[in-house]
Amino acid sequence: MIGDITYIIEEYWPLLLEGLKNTLIITAVSYAIGVALGLALALIRVYGPRPAAAAVTAYVEAIRGTPMLVQLFIIYYSLPAFGIVLDPLTAAIAAIGLNSGAYQAEYFRGAISAIPRGQWEAALSIGLRKWQAVRHVIIPQTWRVALPAMTNELIYLLKYSSIAYFVTVPELVFMGKYIGSKTYMYIQVYTIIAMIYVALALIASEGMARLEKKLSIPGISVTTPRQ
Repeated sequence: MIGDITYIIEEYWPLLLEGLKNTLIITAVSYAIGVALGLALALIRVYGPRPAAAAVTAYVEAIRGTPMLVQLFIIYYSLPAFGIVLDPLTAAIAAIGLNSGAYQAEYFRGAISAIPRGQWEAALSIGLRKWQAVRHVIIPQTWRVALPAMTNELIYLLKYSSIAYFVTVPELVFMGKYIGSKTYMYIQVYTIIAMIYVALALIASEGMARLEKKLSIPGISVTTPRQ
């Protein structure tokens, strides 16, 4: 089996690299979308007017209550009926990013709740207005507190990027299927794919752990697992 794995790597490494590149693009861009969207939604839900907060709550619950694959199919196959046509890669990034935004909204909301009330009161007492206090006092601490959950989310998205296979994006799983169909060595091919995912997850976890250690606030943390 070792010999077969070596053969596949030597013979098909350009395809594996292409799949790896697309997997990393999907993960990185959708994660960035999720972070930006999640923070915005959390701030609206905590500090925004009641109608806006209710709309955010409805969005978060709708996204968390439906499979990501269904969301991908809606974006890729249903939006063209309304004149919105996305290529497979863009559709996959949009679906995963919007899904991640809903989960990260809860991570950030939990992080905001973990910040002592005295921080808010102190910010207002020195003359900061509401959104100035949010920007200069609450958000910087929110990043630090939410980092453990954000690390989990990054690893989740790395694995969930594989759903792009269903709309023919040539990411790692898609390339694995293609190579397997050429060699009939499916076990060996998917062993290589699994090893790549594990290596990427370890690298991401280590990088985020170092960032978390550097920015952590002693005694304050929050972990909001996916449900």
